[in-house]
Amino acid sequence: MTRFRYFVAASVDGYIADEHDSLEWLTTYDDYHVGFRDPAAAFLEEIGAVVMGADTYRWLSTHMDDTGARWPYENTPCWVFTHRELAAVPGADLTFIRGDVGEWAGDIAADAGDQDVWVLGGGGLAGQLVDSGHLDELILFTIPLLLGGGRPLASLRAPMGLSPTGSREFGRGVRETRYDVGKPPSVPHTGS
Repeated sequence: MTRFRYFVAASVDGYIADEHDSLEWLTTYDDYHVGFRDPAAAFLEEIGAVVMGADTYRWLSTHMDDTGARWPYENTPCWVFTHRELAAVPGADLTFIRGDVGEWAGDIAADAGDQDVWVLGGGGLAGQLVDSGHLDELILFTIPLLLGGGRPLASLRAPMGLSPTGSREFGRGVRETRYDVGKPPSVPHTGS
């Protein structure tokens, strides 16, 4: 069964990007997995589709333009939630969508085939998936750094319980913790 998995790195105080939407602080930890199999590469082998918000997509596009890098998910269908018109990256398998994440979850999961969906970046989108009951797993890499502000790990309407399923320590104080995400309580129908 296809699962929606949020694989993300955050500072100890819960931010995934700094106040300027920069990830420079994170790139200084690129060597955290020396001596281990690269966790990101292993994770990508289990992924059949990627879903992201417009801000993450724009960040990736800008990063590609600035560095001359290629689209990193060339052979993977990518779904982008957006309320604005965005230019498509040449050669990328992109679907731009609008609306409630719950309405699209089935189509995105079907596109992943018998693999999982990576919820890439975006605490807002991750929060919407949690709120709608579609986020199944959080794989959190905690970076031993305090940012003091920036983009939060998730934006939720209500607190959500997590059940830890495992953790491991990497170099430089980086910790991976895996959680199953609780489903939101059902709201009883009161009729009209």
